[in-house]
Amino acid sequence: MPSTAQTSTAKTSAAQTSTAQKKAIQKADTLIEALGWIRKFRDTTTVIKLGGSVVEHPDSLRHLLIDIVFMSTLGMRVVVVHGGGKAITRAMDSAGIQPKFVQGRRYTDNATLAIVEKVLATELNHDLVAKIEAYGGRAMSLNFLSTNVLFGEKLLLNGPDGQPVDLGHVGEVTRVDRLTIDNLTYAGQVPVIPSMAMGSDGEKFNVNADTAATAVAAALGAEKLIVLSDIPGVLRDVNDPESLMHSLTTAEARRLIADGTIAAGMIPKIEGCLQTLEQGVKKIHIIDGRLRHSLLLEIYTTSGVGTELVRDPALASGSCEASPPAKTG
Repeated sequence: MPSTAQTSTAKTSAAQTSTAQKKAIQKADTLIEALGWIRKFRDTTTVIKLGGSVVEHPDSLRHLLIDIVFMSTLGMRVVVVHGGGKAITRAMDSAGIQPKFVQGRRYTDNATLAIVEKVLATELNHDLVAKIEAYGGRAMSLNFLSTNVLFGEKLLLNGPDGQPVDLGHVGEVTRVDRLTIDNLTYAGQVPVIPSMAMGSDGEKFNVNADTAATAVAAALGAEKLIVLSDIPGVLRDVNDPESLMHSLTTAEARRLIADGTIAAGMIPKIEGCLQTLEQGVKKIHIIDGRLRHSLLLEIYTTSGVGTELVRDPALASGSCEASPPAKTG
């Protein structure tokens, strides 16, 4: 007959086993939840805009790049378009060059252009590729030293007096080499593209990373454009993280801008997203890139962790209003 001590040990062991099994079952449930999304998005293209705010945080960047390797391994065709504003500013400070911004864009003279190309299109670009490969993925730099895929022209903005404002070597993307990008993604590689473009005469341009990512997503007919930010998404109450809106249609987003729910710096971001939807991209996700594994949580779970923007289905049916749908991945 077992002693009291033996009986107690057996009960404790059984309880520990039960707890371990529950944790294992929870993990299995998470995998089953992800299965539907894995099937849905296999062989689809996702463009990820990687901003400087995320690149500056090594731990956040590591988790994001691991997420990208995971997505690629599961059969998603992932394309990364990146900026690097903070690293460029540091390099300019070291060179004794004072940054100048005009209407939110970096004025790019010859000296600044050289730094942008060195820091953004070479050092940072190659570093991101090396990190993806170190985490078990396959990636390819697409820059001026290898294969350039972004082509553009000089960007002129309208000044307060209606006259064009010269920003130096700042451009906008007018053409994307889709074939090169597609060939790499079909082969299971992750193209990593800096936000720079080349003109018809060989001139190099500094391009806003958001607009570069938009151009790439539109050219590829991407299923998704994911904008990694330092905000969780669109909140009904900016002081309440629990008020996150997981999915918005175009019509709903415009109403939120009109009533002031979407305000200040979020307005141009959301308006840019809406313009991207009009160019044919199916969904845009705004997520907090600082959240550990935010990419996987947004794509492979039902609720997600950010805000998904989709085209208004009422546009096709002729209806004037549409309620925001449940998250569709």
